[in-house]
Amino acid sequence: MQTASTLTTDRLASVAPNRLLSLDAFRGLTVAAMIMVNNPGDWNHVYPPLEHAAWNGWTPTDLIFPFFLFIVGVSITFALGRGAEVAGHGVVRKIVKRSLTLFLLGLFLNFFPKFDIMTVRIPGVLQRIALVYLACSLIFLQNTPRQQLYILGSILVGYWLLMTLVPVPGVGYANLEPETNLAAWLDRTLLTPAHVYKPARVWDPEGLLSTLPAVGTGILGLLTGAWLRSSRPDTEKVAWLFVAGCFTTLAGLIWDGFFPINKALWTSSFVLLAGGLAMLGLALSYWLIDVKQRRKGVLPFVAFGVNAITVFFLSGLIPRMMSLIHVNQPDGTPVGLKEYLYSTYIAPPFADPTNASLAGALTFVLIWFVILWIMYRKSIIIKV
Repeated sequence: MQTASTLTTDRLASVAPNRLLSLDAFRGLTVAAMIMVNNPGDWNHVYPPLEHAAWNGWTPTDLIFPFFLFIVGVSITFALGRGAEVAGHGVVRKIVKRSLTLFLLGLFLNFFPKFDIMTVRIPGVLQRIALVYLACSLIFLQNTPRQQLYILGSILVGYWLLMTLVPVPGVGYANLEPETNLAAWLDRTLLTPAHVYKPARVWDPEGLLSTLPAVGTGILGLLTGAWLRSSRPDTEKVAWLFVAGCFTTLAGLIWDGFFPINKALWTSSFVLLAGGLAMLGLALSYWLIDVKQRRKGVLPFVAFGVNAITVFFLSGLIPRMMSLIHVNQPDGTPVGLKEYLYSTYIAPPFADPTNASLAGALTFVLIWFVILWIMYRKSIIIKV
């Protein structure tokens, strides 16, 4: 007779026999958090830690996207394995194809439902993931970990010098203000205000120049993945990854003194802070899940993690589709289906609208967990 824990272990092994379960769980936790912060019940009532920092500084929400890009880097080392040895066997073509697919999926989300080519936002989250995946994959195939470290250093220092020393055309001096920095100038020059993030108007948080340090976040993942794939003892891997995470986080906090931590600009200090914290999170997950085999409660996160891109894409698409379905409220006012369900069934029991908004976000995540759990039980993994 099998116990519940044995069944859980068997399920984990059957679905992902060659996967690093701690990486799947860490990815799943990250994407679940991403879905939660992107789908509050009411955008006017959100707890401060679940919002992005207004400009300089950071909140827990600001760490979610760089955590995902870090995980992309780690995943590349496990997916491509031998690096340059496999570069000549159609791997580059597959990398380009996957990157293009991710980019087009992100562009589709921006197009839907208006499909207005004149005003569509070109950058986006999936687009940045696509570009970071492409760049980091090619860097991994052609460079050793030592060379990757040099590339990372060059990117972080080079971006810092660009943003703080190069005069901004039309402004006349280098600065880090929201609408007058070099990255904002490049976005509105090459993309034009019609094709950037609408709330920002003249710059984009996933814009062109800031994608360069975002690649640095992915390279930190490459270096971490190479370390985890090494033949060293597990205790040594975890110990040194904790040390590296603490050092990297501290370096980011020190650099913040003269190149502020800023997610919108994806500053070099932000790369180090978020990358260091991601190292610490993955080290803890690896120690508990893969080394100590403590897998109780891991299954929900693994279910999210093995279908991360699928759930992220659909969790962005379905609310847009629901907004096209209008339902009359008791007073006769038509609202979108999602807003109607929230105001009718979720919000009323809560006296505090902020708690109601959080309940709406958690409900959305729970619904997706049920769907992903069924997919996981049936070993359905949709690869993009």
